[in-house]
Amino acid sequence: MIKLLGISGSLRQGSFNTALLRAAQRLAIPGVTLDLATLHGIPLYDGDVEAREGLPAAVEALKARVVAADGLLLATPEYNNGIPGVFKNGIDWLSRPADDIPRVFGDRPVAVMGASPGGFGTILSQNAWLPVLRTMRARQWMGGRLMVSRATSVMGADGEIADEKTLAQLDAFVRGFAAFVAAQSDRSASA
Repeated sequence: MIKLLGISGSLRQGSFNTALLRAAQRLAIPGVTLDLATLHGIPLYDGDVEAREGLPAAVEALKARVVAADGLLLATPEYNNGIPGVFKNGIDWLSRPADDIPRVFGDRPVAVMGASPGGFGTILSQNAWLPVLRTMRARQWMGGRLMVSRATSVMGADGEIADEKTLAQLDAFVRGFAAFVAAQSDRSASA
């Protein structure tokens, strides 16, 4: 069984990216579980707070979930042509202390997807993740891209992804990533 963890980079209740993750979860890929996580409760990073109090409970809990997962699926919005601050802040917290980066992110398979009301479908945000993930030594899956543009047009009245073409693209994306994670797990097991 492949265990994936999806993290939405938006705190908004009606988030397109959270809806994208929920749709991926509902697609119920055989042999794969997809758990969902949010960034709610993670404070702004402050090195003084970290030195004085350690990692906040919300960070420790999310970090444990990342470590327990075989692969990480990041659903990123795009704010002002880049990574949303709340998402980058969450990843920055997860990288603390720095000597824990190999355990949390090192060689962990990661895929990035995103949905946006704009016409470019998070391409700049997804590109901005490349150096971040490389710095954390994650193993980014480059076998596919999912950039949902004009996200309001693919949503149903219930706020969920309703467009069949988008759902088919999402299904193919998650299946491809799950196959990549499985191959990485097989390689690690035989080493």
